[in-house]
Amino acid sequence: MPIFRFSLSLVLMAFAGQLAAQNVQLEGVRISSDNERTRVVVDINRAAEYSLFTLKNPDRVVVDIPKARFSLRGKHIPDGKGAVANIRAANRENGMARLVLDLSVASSASSFLVPPGNGAGNRLVIDLSAQGGRPVQARQANAAPVKVTVKTVPDLAAERDLIIAIDPGHGGKDPGALGRGGLQEKTAVLQISKRIATAIDSEPGMRSFLTRSDDRFLHLKERIRLSRKAGADLFISIHADSFSDRRVRGSTVYVLSNKGATDEAAVLLAKRENAADLIGGVPLNDKDDVLAGVLVDLTQNASLEASIEVGDLLIGEMSRMGKVRKDRVQQAGFRVLKSPDVPSLLVETAFISNSQDESNLRSVQYQQRLADAVLRSVRSYFYANPLPGTRVASLARAYQEPRQYVIRSGDTLSEIAERYKVSISRIRDVNRLSGSRIKVGQVLEIPPIVET
Repeated sequence: MPIFRFSLSLVLMAFAGQLAAQNVQLEGVRISSDNERTRVVVDINRAAEYSLFTLKNPDRVVVDIPKARFSLRGKHIPDGKGAVANIRAANRENGMARLVLDLSVASSASSFLVPPGNGAGNRLVIDLSAQGGRPVQARQANAAPVKVTVKTVPDLAAERDLIIAIDPGHGGKDPGALGRGGLQEKTAVLQISKRIATAIDSEPGMRSFLTRSDDRFLHLKERIRLSRKAGADLFISIHADSFSDRRVRGSTVYVLSNKGATDEAAVLLAKRENAADLIGGVPLNDKDDVLAGVLVDLTQNASLEASIEVGDLLIGEMSRMGKVRKDRVQQAGFRVLKSPDVPSLLVETAFISNSQDESNLRSVQYQQRLADAVLRSVRSYFYANPLPGTRVASLARAYQEPRQYVIRSGDTLSEIAERYKVSISRIRDVNRLSGSRIKVGQVLEIPPIVET
C-alpha cells in the first residue's frame, strides 16, 4: 500500500544582511528550469528569516516567512515549470507569508538568500533537483549567515498504521441467505469486503485485514480472534439481510447491545484466570473482582461509544447512495460483535431477498460505492478521534490549519474535496459557493479536516 510520509528537507544554507523591524515584502516570484534543476526565485525587499520543509502525498515544498506579506504590485504568480506543477502563495492571518510549490516529481530542495547586486535586490532562491541526485547548494561570497528556522515535521515511519478488520460473513459450508436470482450472501459479501479492503489500503495511514479472503468457513469466535491477533483498531462485519416480505429493502448498521456487552463482560470475568483473555492488552488474571470489573466496564463503554459513532457516520454515507432501512444505529446481541476492546459494527448491506437489492449487490458500481462509503466513515471517525502513535494522528494534526488551493484546468470540486479529505459542503460554506462551478485561477480556502 502507499505509505503517506512527511519528509524533512534540511536546507540550512542562507545569507543576508541586517534584519529590519518592519514586515518583509515579497515582490515577485520567478521560475526557470533546465535538464538538471528547477529554480524558483522570490524577490524580497530585505533579508528575512524563513523556514522550508517538504511534504509528500502529494509532493510539495513549503516556505514560511514570518512577519511578511506578498505585495506583487500587479505581477502574477507564474505557472509551473520543470519539477514544479503549480505555485501557490498566501498571506496568512498570523502575519506569515506562505509559498507552496506543488511538485510534479519528488525532488530534493536547497535554498539560500542572495544579497543585492548586479541591479537586483534581495532574493530567496529555492533549487529543486530530482531525488537521487545531489541537491544544488549555492554559495555567495562575502555574505553573512542569516538565521533559518526549519519546521519539525513528524517522521511517520516511526508510527503505525490503523488496522481495519473487514469480516465477510458466512463462507464455506455456510452460504448465508439466498436471493431469488441465485446470488449467495457469502459470495456477495466477500466481493464487497475485498473492495472495502482495497479502499482502506489506498488510504494513507490505514491498512486492512480480511478475516477470510476466499470461500472458507470460520466460527464466529475465530473471526474475533484473528482480528485481535492482527491488532485491529476497528472491526466491521459485512452481511446481506433477508426477510420473508420481499418488498423490504435497504441497509442497516448494528452494534452490540448493552445486554450483549453485559453478558460478554460476565464471560470474560469468569474466565479471567486465562491469561489469553485481555482487555485492551491488560491481563485480568491478576486483578481482583472489583478492579477487573471496572477495567472491563471502562473498555466496553469506550468501544461501544466508538462503535455507535462510526455506525452513525456510515449510515450518513450510505443514505447518500441508496435506501437505508433504519436511519439510526441498531443495537443487537450478535456474537460476532463481542470483542469488548475493539469498536465493532455489523453492516447489513442490503436485503438479498429483495430483487432490486439483489441486483445492487451484484453490481460492481454499487459494491464500489459501498466500499467508498465505508472508507469515508472510517476516515471521518479516526481523523476526529485520532489514536496516539498512529500515522493518522500526525496527519490529522497536519490538516488542522486552513489551506488554499488555486484551481487548475480539469479540477472539479468533488476531486478537490476528496484530495483534502473534507466534504464538498464545507468547501462551499467556507468559500460561500452556491453550487459546484469553479474557474481556473480561482483561489479556494480549504477548511481543516477537524474543526477546532
